[in-house]
Parts: sequence; structure tokens; C-alpha cells
Amino acid sequence: MPDSGASRAQQEHEHIPTSSKGAALSAQATATPTAAGVPAITTITAPGIPATSTTTARRAGLLVTLVLGGLTALPPLSMDMYLPALPEVTDALHAPAATVQLTLTACLLGMALGQLVVGPMSDRWGRRTPLLLGMVVYVIATAICAVAPTAELLIGFRLLQGLAGAAGIVISRAVVRDLYDGDEMARFFSTLMLISGVAPVIAPVIGGQVLQFTDWRGIFVVLTVVGILLTLVVWKWLHETLPPAQRHTGGVGDALRTMRGLLADRVFTGYMIAGSLAFAALFAYVSASPFVVQEIYGASPQTFSLLFGVNSIGLIAVGQINGKLLVGRVSLDKALGFGLAVISVAAVALLLMTSGVFGEVGLLPVAAGLFVLMSAMGLAMPNTNTQALMRTRHAAGSASALLGTSQFLIGAIASPLVGIAGEKTAVPMAVVQVVCALSAMVCFLLLCRPWQNTGAAREPLAKG
Repeated sequence: MPDSGASRAQQEHEHIPTSSKGAALSAQATATPTAAGVPAITTITAPGIPATSTTTARRAGLLVTLVLGGLTALPPLSMDMYLPALPEVTDALHAPAATVQLTLTACLLGMALGQLVVGPMSDRWGRRTPLLLGMVVYVIATAICAVAPTAELLIGFRLLQGLAGAAGIVISRAVVRDLYDGDEMARFFSTLMLISGVAPVIAPVIGGQVLQFTDWRGIFVVLTVVGILLTLVVWKWLHETLPPAQRHTGGVGDALRTMRGLLADRVFTGYMIAGSLAFAALFAYVSASPFVVQEIYGASPQTFSLLFGVNSIGLIAVGQINGKLLVGRVSLDKALGFGLAVISVAAVALLLMTSGVFGEVGLLPVAAGLFVLMSAMGLAMPNTNTQALMRTRHAAGSASALLGTSQFLIGAIASPLVGIAGEKTAVPMAVVQVVCALSAMVCFLLLCRPWQNTGAAREPLAKG
């Protein structure tokens, strides 16, 4: 974490001491001009901060990291802790696999739509109130999921759970924008990305262990307790980071106009769709793998959790290689293109294996194919987001909302398709992955045109 005392909210809320003469520390504020409807980012510098203030800033930074890390980890926990229990839910609620997989789709769809609602709310009323409201609704919806008597009711409250959980996703990004700028903001986002990558690793493992002591309803009980604890932490320690003077009442209209301009840009839209299709291939694995690994290949929930964790570690490892070794040495488009190519090859190999072209194959070859596909996401996902956001510095918040919502929506569409032929075949999963991976590659080539590495076509969008 950066130890600079220049973080605005840390200074305001931690009450930085004054000088020995009792005068308040002077602060210089600069406002960055932005497009209409997009709030300006103000950077505050406070020269001469004493050592005690630096220590306070470090503690505040660590506290903010923990709180926002928890908010970032909650959505993958909500999705992935539940995965090992999907076959059990089909039996307990007497519902087909395709219907139970809609519980994943509903949660994902809620997280997609919720970002578009909560974002403008937080710009108008500040960060704390919408976040606390979302967390309370999340806790209530999760508790009802734990006692849902039918699959239809479970689907409905998973949708509400996703809508409320979106508050943590979008507001945590907004809080980082409020607190940090420049390199500090980039470092903080890297930390949050690492946390969001670790959460899917441990979530199915936790879910598998919970199933050793209780049934699938116990997983929602655990999530309810986690939600209550996180709500209390937010209420106690996360201060308001958006001053009243920086709030605005025209958030929805201005945001819609800004988003319309972003979608009109061919290159931005190309990166957005390519990244969303890659995410859909990943989510096809997420939603189908419990049935593929456990029902088709006979693995236990614990074995499934282990394989899921190994695949997530591969994604994190390749993502760190991309960030630590490739960035600055290899162009982002080259790394992205290579990642999409590997995903496509792995998806085709999975289709050939699951359709019987190589005869009857065991779990190990299929698991290897899934590992390669998941690991290559570490090249595809961060580079599509980075390339898109680099074109939209004047409207990074709106661009981030579009990227996240697009990924969730396309992932939600892909999810039920993997169970269309029942839980006894893995072919639909592989077909969805092949279609999404190849479509992402075509979109990248036709819309982004990576060979145009110079000229106006690659320049950032103009303001306005």
C-alpha cells in the first residue's frame, strides 16, 4: 500500500494533526477537467505532513484495503461457494439441471443490472448510504435463499442477492477513485484484482468443506453470516468518501449520454465485446463444471473444489506474469491476441474430447484442457479492460460500468446454454466455449484491428 499522505479522504477522516503552531496544514487542490456529467477527480497534496500523519495514513490505507477487499471478494464468494452444491440442489428441489443453473444466471444478471442502478445512486447520495442499503438487502435475500422451498423462489432471491451484491462491486471502485489518484490508484486496483482472484480459489473449497457438515442450505447460512459481519465492518470503519460538494443530481441522464458516446466508438466496443465473450467462455466453465466433474466423471465435491482451485491459481499466476513480466515488454494487443488464441485452441480440444472424437477420455485430460483455458483468461481479461479504459480517461467510471455490465450480461446468457442437453453430457459446455472464444477472436480482429498500432484509430477518445 502506498504510504503517501496525499490521499484526500484519509486526511479528512483521520484528522491529520496540525503543525506545532496550531495552524492547519495547507492543502492544494487541482481539478481535472472532464466530459459533461462525469465528476472531476480532485487530487489533494498536503506538503510537510509529519511522521505521525504518515503512520495514520498507512493504517487508514490498510483498513481501506481490508474493507474494500471484503466487498470485492463477496460476489465471487456468493457465486462459487455454491458451485459444489449444484447437483445436491437438483435432487433436493426436484428440479432439472438447467433450472438450477438459472440460480447462477439470476445472481449474475442481478450483479450486471445492479451496477447500472447503484452507480448513479452513489454519485447522488454518497457512497455509504447506498452501500449499507445494498448490504442489508443482500443479507435478507441470502437468508431467504437458505430456506427457499422451490427452485423458482431460489432463482428469484438469487436475482435479488445479485442486485444487492452489485453495490459492493461498483461502490468499491468508486471509493478507490475517491481516495486515490495516478499510480496510487493503479496499485490499489491491482491489490483488489488479486483479492478478487484469490476469492474464487478458496470459495469452492470452503463450499466443499461446508457440505461435509451440512447441506446446500448451510452454504447460504454461512454467506448470511459473512454478509452481516461485512455490513458491520462497513458501518463502523468505512467513512463517506464523496463530499457533498462533489455530488450531483443529474447522474442518470449524464451517465446515459456518456455511455452512448462510448458505445459509438468502434475500438472501445470491440475490446468490451471481446472481453465479455471471453468472460462468457469462463462462466460456461463455472456453471457447467460441477455437473461435468461430479456427475459425468464421478468426482467428489472435495475433488471438484480442488480442481476449481487449481484452475483459479492458474488464472492468477498468468495474470501476474502478464502484469509483472509482459506489460512494458510486449504490446497489450499481442498478449491479448495470444490469450484469445490459447482459449480458442483449448475450447476446441475440449469439444473434441467431450464429443468422443478421441474415444472415451477420463477426467485428467478434460481437467488439463480446462486448466489451460482458465489460465489463458489471465491474458485476455485484464488486457481487454486495460485497452478499453486507456481510450476513455475522461469517462473511466462510465466505461468501467459498461465493461462490467457487458461481461455479466453475456455471461448470464451463456450460463443456461451449457445445461440445455442435461447434466449427462459436457458437449454443450464445450460448444458454448468454442463459440464464445472464436467470436471474441473475430471481434478483436475486426473491431479493434490490432495491426493499427499508430494513428487516430488508436488515439484515446476526445472529451465531450
